[in-house]
Amino acid sequence: MIAPPRDALPARRRCPARPRVRSVSRSGLALFGAVGQNAAMQKNDPDITEVTPDAPVCESAHGGRAKCLQRLVRLGLPVPRSVALSFETVRRIAEGTAPDPGRILAPFGPGPVLCVRPSSGDPDWGGLRAYLSVGLNGERLEELSGRIGRRAAAGHYLRFIQSYGEHVMRFDPEAFEDLPDDPAAALGPALEVFEREAGEGFPQDPGVQLQGVLQFMARAWQGTTARLLRQARGAPEDAGLGLVVQEMAGLRGGGECGTGVLQLASGQTGRRGVEGHYNRHPPDSESPAAEGAPLAVSRGRGGDSLEERAPEAHAELLGHAELMRRRLREEMRVEFAVDGGAVWILDGVPAVRTARAAVAFAVALAEEGIVGRDEALMRIEPRALTELLHHHVDPEFPREVLARGVAASPGAASGRIVFSGAEALAREARGEACILVTRETSLEDIRGMHAADGVLTGRGGTTSHAAVIARGIGKPCVVGVGEMEIDAAAETLCFGDESVLRAGDRIAIDGGAGEVLSGETPLTEPAWDAALSTLLEWAGETRDLEVRANVDTPRDAKAARSFGAAGIGLCRTEHMFFDSDRLTPMREMIFADSGEERRAALQRLLPMQRQDFADIFRIMDGLPVCIRLFDPPLHEFLPFGTEGMRDLAVALELPLSDVSRRVEELREFNPMLGMRGVRLGIAVPEIYEMQARAIFEAAVEAGGEGCAVAPEIMIPLVSARREVELVKSRVDAVAAAVAEDSGHGFEYRLGVMVETPRAALRAGDIALQSSFLSFGTNDLTQMTYGLSRDDAGRFMSEYVRQGVYAEDPFRTLDTQGVGELLTMAAERGRDANPGLVLSICGEHGGDPETIAFCREAQFDYVSCSPFRVPLARLAVAQLAIRSRGDGPQAAPDEFSAG
Repeated sequence: MIAPPRDALPARRRCPARPRVRSVSRSGLALFGAVGQNAAMQKNDPDITEVTPDAPVCESAHGGRAKCLQRLVRLGLPVPRSVALSFETVRRIAEGTAPDPGRILAPFGPGPVLCVRPSSGDPDWGGLRAYLSVGLNGERLEELSGRIGRRAAAGHYLRFIQSYGEHVMRFDPEAFEDLPDDPAAALGPALEVFEREAGEGFPQDPGVQLQGVLQFMARAWQGTTARLLRQARGAPEDAGLGLVVQEMAGLRGGGECGTGVLQLASGQTGRRGVEGHYNRHPPDSESPAAEGAPLAVSRGRGGDSLEERAPEAHAELLGHAELMRRRLREEMRVEFAVDGGAVWILDGVPAVRTARAAVAFAVALAEEGIVGRDEALMRIEPRALTELLHHHVDPEFPREVLARGVAASPGAASGRIVFSGAEALAREARGEACILVTRETSLEDIRGMHAADGVLTGRGGTTSHAAVIARGIGKPCVVGVGEMEIDAAAETLCFGDESVLRAGDRIAIDGGAGEVLSGETPLTEPAWDAALSTLLEWAGETRDLEVRANVDTPRDAKAARSFGAAGIGLCRTEHMFFDSDRLTPMREMIFADSGEERRAALQRLLPMQRQDFADIFRIMDGLPVCIRLFDPPLHEFLPFGTEGMRDLAVALELPLSDVSRRVEELREFNPMLGMRGVRLGIAVPEIYEMQARAIFEAAVEAGGEGCAVAPEIMIPLVSARREVELVKSRVDAVAAAVAEDSGHGFEYRLGVMVETPRAALRAGDIALQSSFLSFGTNDLTQMTYGLSRDDAGRFMSEYVRQGVYAEDPFRTLDTQGVGELLTMAAERGRDANPGLVLSICGEHGGDPETIAFCREAQFDYVSCSPFRVPLARLAVAQLAIRSRGDGPQAAPDEFSAG
């Protein structure tokens, strides 16, 4: 026989207590009471019930396996006789009190050979394997030998004796070590070992055997190891275990015999095709070597197969599997036995699957009309789509974890260590994979991050610069690795007391697990395929909230469009200034002494910005593009090291002292709250004027080519209405000038990025000057909490563990605090301006819980990183389905996979 497949999910149900039976055998096992083979099972007993079509079996009391067996019986499938024990009965067994085993054995008739299977919650919580051959004794051995042969029968009995001795009697595992290889020859010595270790012979009474096995399985479930494992995997404290006692199939003999599992589609890819294996039980007439490796179920993979040995049984088996798939409305994993050519279905549970296969399964079932489209959409966990868009560490590869940090951007990368963006660009040019390692990233690292395969930083949290940019460009990233020591000058990297790693050494990062791995690590490929495209197409037809994307460059815009974004909700313009041909004029502007000099320097940047915006308008043809005006403080564009300042002095033909003095003047104690955003736009208006002109000239250029252009201009870091008025007047003036110069009119909208608590509180005033409010929840969360998003990773996990915060507020929106500001701002803004458009453009926009909040608050759209757009689209569709109240209906009990 084989180990049990996955179970369905049960919940616990308490049943009336039964009187305790107190009797102890010489072996110290608590007895159930007299065996009483003729004791009749009570009909409709909810605690011990034969699995029949109308038996009182339910998942909440007996577990998923028991309920699934009943469904198979209702389908008329050949299921061996089975008896289900409730959670409450198993709990009492663990405590030493249990019913007469005769009540369990009675339905099987005289001399049964049984297996005991667990019927628990999610198998990921941990559990037990099936216990086989219960009821075998000397008398049954002779009968069984006559049917299936002496060697096969002795093998069943021998394995039962060994397992019973090790688990039930708690023998030392080495007790049965020196037995002959031939089961028939080993049986006598094994019985002698048992008697020597136990002080009594192996129990011949099936009731005593069953008693011991049930008690072992019940107590193992309650054991410390099992409980800790379940806790670690998220199981409820009182997770229950049911047990199913089932007649063993495969013991009739007289023809082809064996056991196996199969499913009708791949659990890895979802492709249609029979997968599984068949363990043949050869008769004594064949060589023992005939047992060998498992056979394939169907032809086509080389070697022997069940289909070739028993074509009628194979055809019957596939027919049963297809019936289960259609009537239970699920891709199933079928456990079966072939007994003398006859087919038995031992179990059927939803097939184990990857995220890619889950999507393929759901789409195929919907396209065949087995489930509706809404139900197909509801079957996929939105976060699971992340697995399909990125490389991942091969699950078969053993991991050597060097360190752990914050899982900042999903996916995995493997490559050589580099300590600078310039080296990452050089490696990319040579076609070599690399991991950019730094204490923290800044704006000047953008090009290096694009070139690297992954990013690893010693500081930072989920909304730090490295995390946000990496998610936006789809690169794996691990941040906040506190135990990592970086010496950039020596180009060395240390993890605690481990050996020193140097530039060029190989490492890997898993951005989904937050792990740094040693050496070269094999990766799996992304899995965007036709099934996922179809699922997202259905999601788009169902959604009632738009999903836009946050981008930095035209390349990001292409990715966003390919993922089905409904537009761009945040185009960060500052990241466009770090190419080498743009950085020098930007620095010239910073060092200019007058507005005219600044305009002259910015005039060199104008055509570059115009080209970027025109390209984005072309890519997003007809979809809205929201462009945030320049946001960061100017010092981020300047070097701080002596060597960098010397190079800048040479480039600008200035004395080094002038450069160092200007750099020092721009340095701020707290730049996040300093001269940035709209404050810079008001103090240095030439920057926003140049950007506005670039946007409008790009709109005219793309529009003249036939592209539908819908530009939106967003002012960052606003806290007062007057700030909006000042910027708006200048932007409107530039728009009028461009329209007059070009001879072409155009439409645009101007709005505000709400990132400060005051902007949220004064939203009514600000809305009078704005077409839209888009909430930048990264900074708004930071300012509301008084937390640095770059440093919170150092303690956030401990805060969540101790219940200070329910979740990391930079991952999932704090609906009570920050959410209250959003709700208040939305109400006040729309009271003042009923046509006001509301959205979120912070990283929270890709979080399903945050999306639910935005939908409830009647926002118009959410915006997130391009690689989170598919997740957000599916989450929006699921919320729409739930809200209609006419979502997927539960199937009739007998036809539901549970």
